[in-house]
Amino acid sequence: MDLNRKILIFVLLLLSGAVIYGQSESNLDNKILYRKERSGFIMAHSGGFGLGYRSGKHKTYFRKFMWEVEGLNIKHPKEYKVSSYYENSKNFNYGKLNSLLAIRGGVGQQHILNGKPYWGGVEVRLFYFGGLSLGFTKPVYLYIVKFDETTGLSYLEVERFDPKKHSVTDIYGKGPFLKGFDKLGVYPGIYAKLGLSFEYGAEDTFLKSLECGVFADCFYKNVPIMAYQKNQFLFANVYLSLHFGVRKN
Repeated sequence: MDLNRKILIFVLLLLSGAVIYGQSESNLDNKILYRKERSGFIMAHSGGFGLGYRSGKHKTYFRKFMWEVEGLNIKHPKEYKVSSYYENSKNFNYGKLNSLLAIRGGVGQQHILNGKPYWGGVEVRLFYFGGLSLGFTKPVYLYIVKFDETTGLSYLEVERFDPKKHSVTDIYGKGPFLKGFDKLGVYPGIYAKLGLSFEYGAEDTFLKSLECGVFADCFYKNVPIMAYQKNQFLFANVYLSLHFGVRKN
């Protein structure tokens, strides 16, 4: 069983356990309801990293309407780094044609499953989001080893990776990060997200929470990330994110 599947099963068990646990109304005695909140977050997921911003407003004490924007990189499941044959070189992803960055914007709701008492503790929420996902592919450029037939000396050139031209022995290492931004590809799509949020701390005006869940991005066609692997249009990942923000009325 691979790591993604293990984490997915763990998240589903958390979700089912939280739903069964339910909401304890006695926890909410003497609580002040702050209706508006905003937060920023950083995310680590099984296909990369991301960051984002989220804002929300309570509809009832137990239900909150939310919207979010976020950016994240998404890797192909078969993507892995290899070392170059040459000394003092940078590792690179052999066979990688493009890097994929997704910009998302969506709306959702949070439902309190277990309220946090006024003296502190942990509040558990179930949440779900959905919206638009815009994927951008940036071509991969590499340092390629060339030989001057006149002098017999070697030199380096930055070239876009071409599986028909470049073998692993030709590659010195990863090229400049900024190279290729003038050749971006665009892949519109949608995304969905489901999970649990665990808020901790006694101060309700300051938000600190850990979030875990699953998400999926579905683009309108296969995204060409790898040269020697089957590319796909659907990317499902598990993730953890850390949120910091404020609340007010």
